[in-house]
Amino acid sequence: MLGGRSNEQWIAQYGSSHQHPVNRVCHTLGIPTILLSGAALIASIFFHRLWMYALALFLIGWAFQFVGHAFEGKPPEFFHDWRFLFVGVRWWWAKIHGKA
Repeated sequence: MLGGRSNEQWIAQYGSSHQHPVNRVCHTLGIPTILLSGAALIASIFFHRLWMYALALFLIGWAFQFVGHAFEGKPPEFFHDWRFLFVGVRWWWAKIHGKA
């Protein structure tokens, strides 16, 4: 699944298409918002009204992503390779730990 690339190479390529400061901030906020939406969706199994919040968080998170790419002037990497949908979380994790 890694396509012969290391985790660091995936993150480096992802980072190269996320250079604009506004895009980096949008992704820094949007990625955890999308992750939180997944947790809220799972919790909605037990608390049924949470699905609305999960959907709202999901849409807000993705809005951040696309606004950021409008500033970057480049399409999201996953338009070219679907595996980049999973690299964003790794990039975000590396970023908050000062490694991206």
